[in-house]
Amino acid sequence: MRRVTTIDGVHPIERLRYMARAGDVGTASLVREAAIALSATAGDPMELVMACRQLIERRPSSGPLVWLSARMITGSDAREEAWDAAEAIERDTTARELVHILTADSTVLVIGSPEITGAALFSRADVDVLVADTIGEGYGLIHQLEINDHAVADVPSGGIGAAAAHADLVLLETDALSDGGALCRSGSLAAAAVARKMDVPVWLVAGVGRCLPARMWDPMVDRSVSDQPWDDEVELVPLDMVDTVIGPAGPQPVAEARLRVDCPIAPELFR
Repeated sequence: MRRVTTIDGVHPIERLRYMARAGDVGTASLVREAAIALSATAGDPMELVMACRQLIERRPSSGPLVWLSARMITGSDAREEAWDAAEAIERDTTARELVHILTADSTVLVIGSPEITGAALFSRADVDVLVADTIGEGYGLIHQLEINDHAVADVPSGGIGAAAAHADLVLLETDALSDGGALCRSGSLAAAAVARKMDVPVWLVAGVGRCLPARMWDPMVDRSVSDQPWDDEVELVPLDMVDTVIGPAGPQPVAEARLRVDCPIAPELFR
């Protein structure tokens, strides 16, 4: 009988279930924990694929988790791929790049509690922040900015349009993008549409592991966006509504950002 590897006596799939339910876990922590758990199944390709599928089912809009899983499944050494991916996420310089290019004394609109964008804004007390809290997660960012003496306003869902028109910049953050668009927090599409009409620039923040090939992107969107998208936590923002993509190499035109794709194609993740 084949022995099932456990971590602290817990089957790795069960570990993934508990971990994936924690919606407030940051991407770096999530990817590292996933790397630890998935590495326990690396000796059995079928078990690894099953564990990856279960994780993605619980976080279907997470590009970094798809990227990590695809690297492990297609790489020659699954454990090495896991640690390389986790370290790449932890070394992500996207927040630092954003800090350098924000304009002093400007007003920016963000949706929800974006992880990378929030980290950058903490370092820029000279930037006023409008936080549109669409699914009840923005309070954490608002609180952190307030206790660090930032000028911040809590924008209700109904005020997203007015806030986008008032802002000098709309900052959207994505967990996954491809030629088909970007998956962003609900409310992002309205903010981008108003900003486009009012000539307010829209920047898309896309950290490491977010740019996916179409064959990995399409099934992600199918699982993340329902036939009643107004009830979803994420929504699809067309890239023609975005002026600039901010990544680990700094600001890039949208067309160039698409060249950052480094996720292998592993269709078995979505079967």
